[in-house]
Amino acid sequence: MQVNIGEAKAKFSSLVARALAGEEVVIARDNTPVLKLVPIESIVATRRPGSARGLVEIAPDFDDPLPEFEEYS
Repeated sequence: MQVNIGEAKAKFSSLVARALAGEEVVIARDNTPVLKLVPIESIVATRRPGSARGLVEIAPDFDDPLPEFEEYS
């Protein structure tokens, strides 16, 4: 689909929706194409369970009561 800049201004939201749906949207000036509206491809990082094994250490006193709560224990 090709639209001129004036029409693109008026219908920007619908043009974005069409581009996100996979349609090629070309914006033109005086019927000469000047740019293409395309979605940005998201980068999804692949997670690996256990990849931080050995990197995290819990302090030996992790479960000890905090000094300000000693009177409650």
